[in-house]
Amino acid sequence: MPFNQLTHRITDQDIIDSLLKEGNDGKTGEELLFRQYIYFTDQAVNKYRFNDDEAFNIYADSILVAIDMIRKRSFEGRSSLKTWLHQIFHNKCVDLLRKKTSNKNSVHRVSSIPDRLLQMADTAKTIIQEMIDKTDKDLLLQKLQEVGENCRKILMQWADGFSDKEIAASLAYKTADVVKTTRLRCLEKLKQLYKANKTN
Repeated sequence: MPFNQLTHRITDQDIIDSLLKEGNDGKTGEELLFRQYIYFTDQAVNKYRFNDDEAFNIYADSILVAIDMIRKRSFEGRSSLKTWLHQIFHNKCVDLLRKKTSNKNSVHRVSSIPDRLLQMADTAKTIIQEMIDKTDKDLLLQKLQEVGENCRKILMQWADGFSDKEIAASLAYKTADVVKTTRLRCLEKLKQLYKANKTN
């Protein structure tokens, strides 16, 4: 039965089965997982004192890790999906706390392009334009081709000033939240490609 016809509580297996499918069914699974535990962000704000952007980015990153592991069949079901995802989320909260503590004395450091790519919040919206301004346009276009067609379309529209909601409508994603999660994953891919290029 399609998920939009389900009237009962969505189970872990419902989400996993959907994530393992291709195309729109897979996107539905991503949305289901994302929406199911979005309240984790409240804990990041209240317990760890992160701001809303930081909390969202930690949650989105946790979701991306979970999706990847589920699709690689690495989730063995020894605990509930909620418990497993919360552990990933908690670990990422702790990692960010440590990072913020260790970086307190380096806030005025001049950032390179790969460093700027680490800034995943919407305050970094001009990053692609910054890269173009720094005469890296050819390299940027090359790396955008390497991240894949879907990522390229999302990032190009985002760089042109389109909102996540507008991108969702344009590219047939179900919600702006799914677009934002996907966009963060795409930026992470782009960051890794820049790192690899820098070390070569």
